[in-house]
Amino acid sequence: MKSFTYKIKDMQGIHARPAGQLAKEAARYASTITLKKGENEVDVRKLIAVMGLCIKKDETITVIVEGEDEKDALKDIREFFEQNL
Repeated sequence: MKSFTYKIKDMQGIHARPAGQLAKEAARYASTITLKKGENEVDVRKLIAVMGLCIKKDETITVIVEGEDEKDALKDIREFFEQNL
């Protein structure tokens, strides 16, 4: 299992467009990719669940990656956050 924390920089937080792009990016990997805000954890492949976290600008989230391709998945998902959120 690997993880990283990230402070959201996008003025709108995680809204529909980046949440959909994140789900698409995560679908490329066999690993389970979980987004955690506070005590709530959701599978990033589930768009509605990600939207339900209501993640706003300046909030800190944790991304947890677990599985056979976790190293590559973690690298690419982290890059996605840095470039889009």
